[in-house]
Amino acid sequence: MAMTTSRCMRFAALAAAAWIALAGSPGPAYAQRDRAGREDPSAEAQLRKGIELTRSGKFQEAIRYFLEARGQVRDAYALDFNLALCYVATGRYKPAVGLLDELRAGGYADANVENLLTQALLGDGQPAEAFAAFERAARLAPGNEKLYLYVVETCMGLGYHDMGMKVAEMGLKRLPRSAPLVFEHGILLAQLDFMDEATKELQKVSELAPGSDIAYIAAAQKSLFESDPDEAVRIAREGIRKGRQHFMLLALFGAAVMLSGAEPDSGDFAEARAALERAVALSPAYASARMTLGKLYLMEGRLDGAIEQLNAARELDPRNAAVYSNLATAYRKRGDKARAEEMLAVLAKLNEDEVERIRTAPGDRKASYLARPRLQPDRPPIPPDE
Repeated sequence: MAMTTSRCMRFAALAAAAWIALAGSPGPAYAQRDRAGREDPSAEAQLRKGIELTRSGKFQEAIRYFLEARGQVRDAYALDFNLALCYVATGRYKPAVGLLDELRAGGYADANVENLLTQALLGDGQPAEAFAAFERAARLAPGNEKLYLYVVETCMGLGYHDMGMKVAEMGLKRLPRSAPLVFEHGILLAQLDFMDEATKELQKVSELAPGSDIAYIAAAQKSLFESDPDEAVRIAREGIRKGRQHFMLLALFGAAVMLSGAEPDSGDFAEARAALERAVALSPAYASARMTLGKLYLMEGRLDGAIEQLNAARELDPRNAAVYSNLATAYRKRGDKARAEEMLAVLAKLNEDEVERIRTAPGDRKASYLARPRLQPDRPPIPPDE
């Protein structure tokens, strides 16, 4: 499932980690601001609401609460970090860089700040500065597995595959038995069309963490890379029946069943629907599960359900072209021609933007875009700690 799918979970997890790290420990300049500021109970409530929304992956909605509370809360540092995080999650990289630079100047530059700054700088098209920020983060937290995972994933999503490979190799040198990092390295190799090496890495995941959620996810994804959806269905079903109820394994099972050609009136199709509905219930911010469930409902003629799930996926992953093509089909079948045309117009604009992004990319990034295979289905994001 696509990189932007995991953005929601990645940023929500980073928000939670940062909130714990930040509580009661601002840098000198932020501590001075906190003492000088006046605590407004309503603003404190807005800060808490913003953090709650951020952890739920509702980044755009959270921004409003943070902006309204700025300058009126005790913990200015927590507010600014979370606001920067929401800016990065919604693609507003320049204001995020500004806020994070302000945090660093204020005396607080821990691994969380440098990690998020790395991602913001990549989004803002500053890879050299981003790598410098990553190196600072790695010096501060050399054994932090998620640091490498988050940066590698951002590099893949934005086309900085050379940097992504360098970061992955640095991480594996320090954490050679990290199954999630080996998994992500395999996905990166697949995006660069080194499929033999990619499948070897995914096989290694099963050897490092046999019987785990990530092992089943890696094995099923390996089968999809090898154009064997039936084997992917078998592997995912085996894991689920052995009690591995991870939402990504459930979603991968549902996607593999659909790729295998199951018909809407079959038992496999019903099993896939149940798995996808369970995945969405377990992780409402997982856009790929919502999109696949929307496609499944569309195949069944359940248009209202399809539109609901596809619109939820669109909110979570607004640059995923497949969402708009399926929404256009759903609206057209429901007789809403205006909405169908609106979705097709957005799809056309996204396609134009992608062509322009490839055309204007530096040579190494252009090659990465052109080499990237179409994964079936979109790759799953990194499984969190079990």
